[in-house]
Amino acid sequence: MTDPNDHAKSVVRKLTTDFFVNIEQALQATLEESSRYHTFEKLSEILDPEIIEQGFQQAGIATVRKRRLPLEAVLWSVIGMALFRKESVWNIANKLDIMLPGKNQLVAPSAMVQARQRLGDDSVKHVFNKSAQSMYKQQSFETWNGLNLLAVDGVVWRTADTPDNRKAFSSGSNQYGDTAFPQIRMVCHMELTSHQLLSSEFDNYKTNEMKLAERLIERTPDNSLTMFDKGYYSLGLLNRWHQTGEMRHWLIPARPDLQYEIISSAGKNDHIIELKTTKHAQKNFPDVPETIKARLISKTIKGKSYRILTSMTDRLRYPGNEIVELYCHRWEIELGFREIKQTMLDSAYHLRSKRPDMVRQELWAVLLAYNLIRRIMTMAATVTGIWPNQLSFSSSSMAVIQYFSSVSIMSPGNIPIHWQHLLDTLVLFKLPARREDRRYPRWVKPKPSKYPHKKKDASQLN
Repeated sequence: MTDPNDHAKSVVRKLTTDFFVNIEQALQATLEESSRYHTFEKLSEILDPEIIEQGFQQAGIATVRKRRLPLEAVLWSVIGMALFRKESVWNIANKLDIMLPGKNQLVAPSAMVQARQRLGDDSVKHVFNKSAQSMYKQQSFETWNGLNLLAVDGVVWRTADTPDNRKAFSSGSNQYGDTAFPQIRMVCHMELTSHQLLSSEFDNYKTNEMKLAERLIERTPDNSLTMFDKGYYSLGLLNRWHQTGEMRHWLIPARPDLQYEIISSAGKNDHIIELKTTKHAQKNFPDVPETIKARLISKTIKGKSYRILTSMTDRLRYPGNEIVELYCHRWEIELGFREIKQTMLDSAYHLRSKRPDMVRQELWAVLLAYNLIRRIMTMAATVTGIWPNQLSFSSSSMAVIQYFSSVSIMSPGNIPIHWQHLLDTLVLFKLPARREDRRYPRWVKPKPSKYPHKKKDASQLN
């Protein structure tokens, strides 16, 4: 016969054990949930974590989540360097609250330096490329006769003047020697109605821009029209651009000394012509034929004559009276470069990083940060039926940066509300219509003398 007291004790013991087990499970679940939202889920609306993971895998680096600074956190910190220009990367990591929980709230600055070195530059490059491709496929843009309007152009970046940077990137030179800062030459491929970057390549300052443009060919989307500045005139480059993929057309101003043979004409301003390739082009581009067929269109706008060369030879599908005016949209890429350098980077004279690998990492992060802002602007503009480039970038970027700053204090349940509020806010920043009659013609100003002018005294004035 069992003792009733023993039975009662066993029941109490079991209830106590179950209680503590349930408490332990609840605490563990709470910790996991808090850690999950403490890190990257709040930022998933801006950049898909799967894209980050794919970029890391392609770069051949592993994500270690047990660290206080996992690589995802380091990536967001580097992106934050482009958004919070006056903050150190150490402060940015704490500002965004993206570290895993630990005993100490802050990490040492040296830990951030080591974390950036672990991350490397290839991983940020792959994340940028994958996110750019994903953004372009997921979103619809305004088109012209079924073609997306794109542009290619170059830009130059200054870096900190260190021996390593100067050796890696070189610099410009003049009659007095090398310029004060090492420089990087970059070529970007941009969607013009949204200013989103599709791809980018950069290298040593002395690298030819057309060599960099060749690297963009494989990532050029089909059913697109890419506009080039007249400095990119190369029949080998243009032919390969057109022949790679489906419906990849190009548009470029015709050179004054262009040599051609007319095949057919539709009036005096619309010709199908034949261009002969040079031995130099055939050497650099073995796939280029001896002759290339193109279309030459002329038009007078406000008293000035313009000539445009294009691969769009189908007159029925691509009306000639609209093609010349299309080229004015190429200026959108210049505005995009201004948005990055002047607005987002606050007209910084050079990039922050001191080492070549960190410079490349920072530069890829700058492009990625710009694309993320432009993606959010595109999402907001699509709802109202306007072009994304009709929204003010300066106002929109400040709103997005404010959203980044407040991520750490948002509760997970309110994230969709804050996100929708951000999209609704960006719509309010619509710019007024551009004045079509505003023009700023270029002119050559006289070079100032390097010698001071001697002032005349009173005796010389008579």
